[in-house]
Amino acid sequence: MQKWLGTLKKETANTLRWLAPGLGVKRWFFLLLLGVTLLGVGLAYYLLDFYRSTAADDIISVLNVATLRFLPRLIRVVIFGGLGVFLIFLGIWGLNRALLNPFMRPGARLVDQIASYRRRERGPRIVTLGGGHGMATLLRGLKNHTSNLTAVVTVADDGGSSGVLRQSLGILPPGDIRNCLAALSNDEALLAQLFQYRFSDDTGLGGHSFGNLFISALAEITGSFEDAVTESGRVLSVHGQVLPATLHDIRLVAEVRLPNTVNEIRVEGESRIPSMPGRVRRVTIEPNNPSAFPPVIQAILAADMIVIGPGSLYTSLLPNLLVPDLLAAIRASTAMKAYVVNIATQRGETAAYTCSDHIRVFEEHVGADLFDVIVYNNNYEGALPNGVDWVKLDQKAAVYPVFGADVLDAERPWRHDSDKLAENLMDLLFERKGPLALGNDEL
Repeated sequence: MQKWLGTLKKETANTLRWLAPGLGVKRWFFLLLLGVTLLGVGLAYYLLDFYRSTAADDIISVLNVATLRFLPRLIRVVIFGGLGVFLIFLGIWGLNRALLNPFMRPGARLVDQIASYRRRERGPRIVTLGGGHGMATLLRGLKNHTSNLTAVVTVADDGGSSGVLRQSLGILPPGDIRNCLAALSNDEALLAQLFQYRFSDDTGLGGHSFGNLFISALAEITGSFEDAVTESGRVLSVHGQVLPATLHDIRLVAEVRLPNTVNEIRVEGESRIPSMPGRVRRVTIEPNNPSAFPPVIQAILAADMIVIGPGSLYTSLLPNLLVPDLLAAIRASTAMKAYVVNIATQRGETAAYTCSDHIRVFEEHVGADLFDVIVYNNNYEGALPNGVDWVKLDQKAAVYPVFGADVLDAERPWRHDSDKLAENLMDLLFERKGPLALGNDEL
């Protein structure tokens, strides 16, 4: 009994806190209460007139003018009942605004924000795999369609700020994870910009981004890298979750064939591979059998759609698929599996590659029949940087269903447009069970 009384006292105290000054709640609460009272008066009039008695008439006659007794009964019921209903709705509206105003974006209507939130909340479960700018571009578009997003990011990066922090602090590289968190942020205009801010060389923190340092500090505070990523996502209010492919300290190793020779050299380190002259023949990870992060496996098996790419073929996409149980989960999943081919070739990795060359590399590393559809860009308008060419569809790519669309960023033709790419992927997913026209009509 004493425990129950203590709980009741605590809950009562918490409830009364809503009446504290400054919350902007009391005025709407009392207005709501007044509306209920007037609605009750209107109903009481109807009941008193229906079950009229002399005693009741004597009491009410004192308030004839104040209670509009001189009007017909139906009019009084309508006036008091209508006014009560109006005040009830006004009170509810005011309470909603008082409670939700701190979370509303300026210039956006409440009903639109709620409708958008509910729509994304019920959206399909999508898992994306990759890293770098390509993954961030994809996530930036998909977050407008669903909040059930899981971004699986490679942890093989060893260059730049991520490489320095990885070597000095012994943590997994935070760079690609930071980019994905920023892309999924609910307030990309401010907090995400802060997360992406990079210190100048004359500050003593040259080359480091604020987000990398933030995640590294949280890893020290929470005691684990995965908890640091989770807490960073809460700070940025992300739509979905960002997960490392594995928690093991993996290294990317490439076999590179030198120009004008058949000799091959071994190149260790993700950051060194694109800068080496020659052509990449094969990449592996060390250790070669790391276990995947368990939440990644769960997300893949529960997904409605798995999207691989866009991103650097050898240094962003393949490192994820080289984690054995992660690849096994993708093959076991019933989700729709789409590969988004890069719009343009990449120096040091995919020079002169066609669409079928990308597919061939996947088959050589992880086997055939991994994808349900290949999504490629069919708009070749725009100027590309020197040494970069379009990745075009060719006859050999017809081993898979292909889907061509204009997914080009008009300002940067070598990159995807976030909204165009996301809309086409969502169309593919929603039409999966319908008569979707996939094929090689353009070949």
